[in-house]
Amino acid sequence: MAGSDTTLLFILAADHRDSLERDLYKLTAPATPTEAARIVADKLLIYEAVLAASAELPDGVQAGLLIDEQYGASAAELAAGSGGAVALTMPLEASGHPWFEFAYGDQWQAHAEFFRATHSKVLVRDNPALDAADRAAQAEKLAAVSAWAASAGRPLILELLVPAGDADLARVDGDTERYDRELRPALTVEVMEYLQDRGVEPALWKIEGLDETAGAEAVARAAVRGGRSAQCIVLGRHAPAEKLDHWLNVAAPVQGFVGFAIGRSIWWDALAEHLAGTVSADEARTRIADAYLGFARDYLAAR
Repeated sequence: MAGSDTTLLFILAADHRDSLERDLYKLTAPATPTEAARIVADKLLIYEAVLAASAELPDGVQAGLLIDEQYGASAAELAAGSGGAVALTMPLEASGHPWFEFAYGDQWQAHAEFFRATHSKVLVRDNPALDAADRAAQAEKLAAVSAWAASAGRPLILELLVPAGDADLARVDGDTERYDRELRPALTVEVMEYLQDRGVEPALWKIEGLDETAGAEAVARAAVRGGRSAQCIVLGRHAPAEKLDHWLNVAAPVQGFVGFAIGRSIWWDALAEHLAGTVSADEARTRIADAYLGFARDYLAAR
């Protein structure tokens, strides 16, 4: 199974919704049917790219696609029916909210169970300095998701973002790179332990890239704290290729890290040029597949 001890999981992430509408397609109102159809077609193109790339991955590596229901239902159905070539992950969260909210409200379980996904995913923003009541309310929702995932046989991926607070930035003189390097690793571990203590038990932690081996090792230890068996994958955060390569080089050799989930850094430029009419769909598809395979090779070389 993807995410097991003997399998690496390389996910092409394409579940972006609000930010995609705003920043790539420049929409200022809900998508018209024509605009929505274009986004659907582009997400199908992303699926086709990872499907093509999957044939070039070595044994022991599982290709994956993280895609949303709103614009990616067709791609999700194809991935689920790919005979295991592409493992499907689908998000449960509503897009564009600072705290976790279900995408389909009280109907979230029905939507989650409709697609034959290998994993379900939640996006979580947290920091120990945030409001205690808001943190507790979010953790309670996530614990319910965790319990459902275990009972439904749908291993949970928890994508964890730990944004800097004002006090954090003050400690590093406003330098966000210093925050990432000096403060975020320990804060990430603190948030992981906070969630674990409240019944949140993902199978995979999708973690922001770490600049130093010690930070990656600390996160991996937190994932298995108290005899747990969770593992970690690296997320992309739309970082430049050289930064992503560094994060992969740091994480890949660390026991407990089993892959990545990278999105915009792989497909954004190709889709932007395809949208502008400067590259064809075939060219965009090839570029996306090549970029995905490039990160796959980098990860494997660093192990």
